[in-house]
Amino acid sequence: MSELSVLREQICTLAKSIYDRGLTGGASGNISVRLDDGGILATPTGSSMGTLDPARLTRLDAKGRVISGDAPTKEIPLHTAFYDTRNQTGAVVHLHSSHSVALSMLPETDPDNAIPPLTAYSVMRLGKVKLLPFFVPGDPAMGAAIRGLAGKRSAVLLANHGPVVAGKDLEAAVYATEELEETSRLAILTRGMKPIGLTDAEVAEVVRTFGIDYA
Repeated sequence: MSELSVLREQICTLAKSIYDRGLTGGASGNISVRLDDGGILATPTGSSMGTLDPARLTRLDAKGRVISGDAPTKEIPLHTAFYDTRNQTGAVVHLHSSHSVALSMLPETDPDNAIPPLTAYSVMRLGKVKLLPFFVPGDPAMGAAIRGLAGKRSAVLLANHGPVVAGKDLEAAVYATEELEETSRLAILTRGMKPIGLTDAEVAEVVRTFGIDYA
């Protein structure tokens, strides 16, 4: 089996895992991986993560032209914005996961640090998460907003929509997205209870120990 075929299978396997655990439903959410030739392999538009066909994944060339598979997700501008501004990005995951969407709608959520540092792993896998305003789905302005961050964030939360997370490879992007959802869930479960999160000193220690970009 070729490396590309293995990657196609991996996308479908991880996507089904995401779907089966209720992290995104219906035909929502999308995944992409950057290929060695500069192109992108992505989930198609209108597809369910629970029933993806490896052979029908969208392949785009380095200029964004479809060269095989079904029509691409309309959220491709979100993905290319991360690839173009963060050289280390190898994959991007976008979900409509319930707790992170809920957190994006709460007025107390900090736009510059939407995911509170409740655990070391949220800091390690996400850094600071920027809350971006609402955009109509598919609006290229979403990609422009990510580009405006100049590669300083690996994850954003789209208001009333969901998270978009970049990782060095597909597994890293999926795990980070799951961490974002779980920390959002913790934040909502403990809201109003005065939870004791990490102190600034503890966050600094995690950042220093694991070399995290937490600007």
